[in-house]
Amino acid sequence: MELIVAFSTHDGENLVTDDHAGQARYFDLYRLSGNGAEFVERRENSKYGGDEALRHGDPEKAKKSLNALDGVHAWANPRFGPNLPRLLKKLVCVVVRVEKVSDAVDLASQHFDEVVKQHEAGEERSHVVLKPQ
Repeated sequence: MELIVAFSTHDGENLVTDDHAGQARYFDLYRLSGNGAEFVERRENSKYGGDEALRHGDPEKAKKSLNALDGVHAWANPRFGPNLPRLLKKLVCVVVRVEKVSDAVDLASQHFDEVVKQHEAGEERSHVVLKPQ
């Protein structure tokens, strides 16, 4: 099995640690499997710097983020906002306790089976918290 996992970033090197995952300039997508990970593509977040009238937790913000993440199975970042319950209906949210994209990719790869388990749970899935050992 393979999963496409999005990592929230402004620069391709660091995760978004100063705000919620949906505030990223880019989403770097990686294909993860039991054999490791490979970079797939970078997607621009069309709502980056977007409508400030929309507050955190506004369902429209969740919809805009999910549009950019079409075809993605999981989303990884240190922080998620109040839309987390809405997001979990569509994909696995992986809270990673690291700051670098490369470290987050490694963590998600190491815990691939746990992410797959939540993916397979469908709309009843829970978020996953991953910390370096």
